[in-house]
Amino acid sequence: MTIILAIVHPGDEVIVLDPCYDSYVPNIELAGGVAVRVPLTPGTFRPDFDKIATALSPRTRAIIVNSPHNPSATVWSQADMLRLQDILAPTEVLLLSDEVYEHMVFDADTGQRHQSAACFARLAARAFIVSSFGKTYHVTGWKVGYVAAPAALMAEFRKVHQFNVFTVNTPMQHGLAAYMADAAPYQGLPAFYQRKRDLFRAGLAQTRFKLLPSEGSYFQCVDISQVSDLNEADFCQWLTSEIGVAAIPLSAFYGDGFDQRVVRFCFAKKDATLQAALARLSRL
Repeated sequence: MTIILAIVHPGDEVIVLDPCYDSYVPNIELAGGVAVRVPLTPGTFRPDFDKIATALSPRTRAIIVNSPHNPSATVWSQADMLRLQDILAPTEVLLLSDEVYEHMVFDADTGQRHQSAACFARLAARAFIVSSFGKTYHVTGWKVGYVAAPAALMAEFRKVHQFNVFTVNTPMQHGLAAYMADAAPYQGLPAFYQRKRDLFRAGLAQTRFKLLPSEGSYFQCVDISQVSDLNEADFCQWLTSEIGVAAIPLSAFYGDGFDQRVVRFCFAKKDATLQAALARLSRL
């Protein structure tokens, strides 16, 4: 929100890729901007660069990219980032790169890696990169994150941050700085969550849910077509009240409520909780 308030003026356009995290668009509107929604490819949730290029206009101020992606659990490739860099090269469009799940990228044995905007010189020069200590160290309720950007952009960011957030309490900052001296907790995070992902996917494979890829983050999306005739939202309400397992409809992350019979589970839970959920889901 601080980034958007710092760079977006009334009438400016900001490209968001649907489905997207639900705070992006309200933040753009609070700044007086206009959200331009560009759909990711249905089913695979890969970026459609032709549509992104078409959406660029003289009023485009910024684009928001999120990888690993919430809600779809997809991860942008190096080729994706290079294509974005090429598309933005002739423009002055700024990049807001939401990388809060940066340490939760799976299947490293296949070459999968997190591709930070910081690794691409022409993207880094125009990017605000957002990450989260809360996500990385299992303390999401603390709401402690960080932003990195070139000095000129950070100067504008700090003007807003001064009156929007001000600061995180000093003991928390010292505590995190000391904890980060040991890299093992975040370096071990992919294996920690991949084991949970694999446990959860193995259980779901015994059901009639159709598994979608989960490349990063701690989310697993499933197609419900073989389980229910309900729409996504009604199915999630029914699943919570009657089966006792919570899921979120992917339609909640689209501006137009696009319903493709896909819902999102979260596997950032204790193993016993995951096993209990799988036992309930196996009865469907």
